[in-house]
Amino acid sequence: MGYKGVRRRQPKAGVADVVKCSVKEGDVKIRKQVVTAVIIRQKAEYRRKEGIRVKFEDNAAVLVNESFEPRGTQIKGPVAREVVERFPAIGKVASIVV
Repeated sequence: MGYKGVRRRQPKAGVADVVKCSVKEGDVKIRKQVVTAVIIRQKAEYRRKEGIRVKFEDNAAVLVNESFEPRGTQIKGPVAREVVERFPAIGKVASIVV
């Protein structure tokens, strides 16, 4: 969200970015809706400020409300440290922070 760029170019998003997306699988109440989400894991390798490179097994996002608090009560799998620094409410629900 908030991306301003070249016309017809697909904007890219990474860990700790806020995106608008549609729900493809899951609970019947949430499916086929446009929701706001925060990306917590990405498969593509990225570099941290300290110089280490991080990549995860899969891509994952957490659905959030208008104040960027998670709509769910549990997050399965690890969460990137960049997400917890930017959104502390997601860090409280996370089981593992990498």
